Amino acid sequence: QLQLVESGGGLVQPGGSLRLSCAPSKDTLNLYRIAWFRQAPGKVREGVACTDSSGGIRNYAGTVKGRFTISRDYATNTVNLQMNSQTPEDTTVFYCNAKWNPGSPFCTILPRYNYWGQGIRVTVSS
Repeated sequence: QLQLVESGGGLVQPGGSLRLSCAPSKDTLNLYRIAWFRQAPGKVREGVACTDSSGGIRNYAGTVKGRFTISRDYATNTVNLQMNSQTPEDTTVFYCNAKWNPGSPFCTILPRYNYWGQGIRVTVSS
């Protein structure tokens, strides 16, 4: 069973930036396509960004496009989510999701992932 651990959350002011990281308990993440989801109280879990196993394909939700960047760091075996120009709607719990699919040039921000991290809180407030 693959386990994923998120880090980098916390408190940031509106317009500020945070960087989230996702690290696996085993394997190399280039064997998986990865997506970041978020969920606020009373709302469904929303996919915000994804990348394929090679990092060549990236997709974003319209609400974060131009503000968020998903990337792979092969040296540290992590997938990162750089979040800029943050707004109060980013005040959610963020989850790293993964699905084994090596070599497939595809990803989706729909809930089509079978491994989930525990989540990490992001609070955007002045």
